[in-house]
Amino acid sequence: MNAISPNLPVFSPSVTGQTSPRTEAEARRADGGSADDQPKARARGVSAASEQGLSPGELKQLTELKARDREVRAHEAAHQAVGGQYAGAISYTFQRGPDGAQYAVGGEVPIDVSPVPGDPQATIEKMRVVRAAAMAPAEPSGQDRAVAAEAMQVMLKAQSEVMSGQEGAEDAQPKPEQGSDDDPQSRTAQQANGTYQTVSAMTDAAEQPRSAFRPVAA
Repeated sequence: MNAISPNLPVFSPSVTGQTSPRTEAEARRADGGSADDQPKARARGVSAASEQGLSPGELKQLTELKARDREVRAHEAAHQAVGGQYAGAISYTFQRGPDGAQYAVGGEVPIDVSPVPGDPQATIEKMRVVRAAAMAPAEPSGQDRAVAAEAMQVMLKAQSEVMSGQEGAEDAQPKPEQGSDDDPQSRTAQQANGTYQTVSAMTDAAEQPRSAFRPVAA
């Protein structure tokens, strides 16, 4: 999955890391962010012994790099966990610390925001997942919010297509013919005619003597 694909906007970390100029060996991108990268990198120098002899400035930088590494990994992991099948592999940018170890200072996760061809309802469900993935980190970045907004636009368009399809289906249904038994006006006319015949029969009967109970005042 290509992170620079126009159909796959990428998530950026919530904070931009300040890095100094470094060689290709010192700064690299590692696709996938496998679990083996972290222990291998830190095994080269992260220990109490290796930190001995570092200047106060270097110790401060090391503390900041460690905090940054944790933040970046948690941020990108949140995107990937919620994005599920629509999210690609995490790609990290590393910086070598004063202790010789590599620390993640940036990262990205490609996310698919393309609609599902010919299925607006499936598109709606997909965009809900994408939007949730974009806003999953505790502090979404500006790029994260932009991806969420794009997913919302795609979802609104799909919802409009669903509504248009429902209206078209209603218009396509056959309407009852005028005067048929299913016609409400026809049924009303028949009921009125029956009522008239009943009242007429009661009037004719009222003209003949008949006995009945009637209320009597005490």
